[in-house]
Amino acid sequence: MNNQLHVSIIYNEPTIATEEGRKYVSATGMVNTDGSFEKAHAAGLLDMSEVGVLEQKEDIESALKLLGYRTTIFNVTNDIDGFIRFLREERPDVVFNMVESLGDQAIFETYVAGMYELMNIAYTGAGPMSLGTCLNKARTKELLSYHGITTPKFFLCDTADDVAVRASRLAFPMIVKPALEDASVGIENASIVRSIGDLERRVGFIIAKFNQAALVEEFIEGRELNVAVLGDTKPEVLPISEIDFSALPEGMPNIVTYNAKWMHNTPEFLGTIGKCPAVLPPDVEARVKATAFAAFTLMGCRDYARVDIRLSKENVPYVIEVNPNPDISEDAGFMRSAMTSGRSFSDVIRTIVECAVERHRLARPL
Repeated sequence: MNNQLHVSIIYNEPTIATEEGRKYVSATGMVNTDGSFEKAHAAGLLDMSEVGVLEQKEDIESALKLLGYRTTIFNVTNDIDGFIRFLREERPDVVFNMVESLGDQAIFETYVAGMYELMNIAYTGAGPMSLGTCLNKARTKELLSYHGITTPKFFLCDTADDVAVRASRLAFPMIVKPALEDASVGIENASIVRSIGDLERRVGFIIAKFNQAALVEEFIEGRELNVAVLGDTKPEVLPISEIDFSALPEGMPNIVTYNAKWMHNTPEFLGTIGKCPAVLPPDVEARVKATAFAAFTLMGCRDYARVDIRLSKENVPYVIEVNPNPDISEDAGFMRSAMTSGRSFSDVIRTIVECAVERHRLARPL
C-alpha cells in the first residue's frame, strides 16, 4: 500500500464545566497531568473516560508518521461548519476516527461517522449503525439473544415502581447499569445488588443521575475476559486477555468499575490487572473465541473491536458488551492481546488504516 496516504486523525476533546459554560480541556489548560483531571472528575465536572483519547491520539499520530503517512489532526467541537470545512479543504485519503461524543452526547458519534459516509470519505472503525446499536446495551442484548449468542438475562427500567415484579424472572445477584453509556460509566461497587431493596435503590439512582433507563441483568459470577478482534473482510480473533481480580480488597465485587478503568491509584484500579493470554482449556478457549467472533460479525463491527465476556463457573461464555472502536492505548485490553499476538502498536495502526482504505476502494462504483 502507498505509505504516502494522507491520514487525518479526527477526535473530540473532553470538556469541563465552568461558570461560563463547558470549555475544552486542553484548549484552556484548566486540567493537566498534575492530578487535576481526577479532581475535576470528583467534582462532577469531567468524564475521565474521554481524557484517554488525548494521549491515544498522540500515540496514533506518532505511529502514523513512523509508518510514513502524511498526518493531520482535527478536534471536533460543536463547530460542525468548521469540521466540514476541514474535510473539504484537507481532503484526507482516510480518517482515523476517534470521535466518541459531541456536546457531551455519546450518541452523536454516530452522526460523525454518518458525515464521512455522506462525504464519501474512507474512515476507520465501525459505521453509524454499529456504533449506535452497540451504544444501546439493551438493543445489543436483544440482537445477541435472538441470534443464539449467550448474554445474561435482563430487563430495562425507566421507573423503579415495578422493579420487584420484573426482577422475579431473574436470579440474584444482579448488576445495574445505565442503558446508554459506555466506558464503564455508572458502574460502581454498589452496582452489584443482592436484594430487592438494594435493586430498587440502585435503579432509582441510575435513572435520577443519568436521566435514562437502567439496565438490570443477572450478574455472572466467574472470570472476565476481553476478546480483541482485528480486521475487516478476514477478521482475526487475537489472544484472549483476562482481568485478574485477586488483588481487589476483600468485599469488593469482581467487576471492572469506572474507577477500575479510569481512576489511577484507586483500590479498584490497582486491584484489576489485565493478563494475556488467559489460561483456558483448549475447548473453552475455542468456544470463547467463536462467541466473540459471532458477536463482532452480528453487530457489524469493522477493523477493530473488543468483546467483553463473563465466563461462568460452568465455563459458559456470556457476552456482556460489544465495543466497536475500543481503547487502543498500550495498557488497554485490546493492545495486550495484539502485543501477545506478536504485533506492535504500529502494526495495529497500519492494519486498521489499510482495512479502511481497502473497504473504501471496494465500495467505489466502477
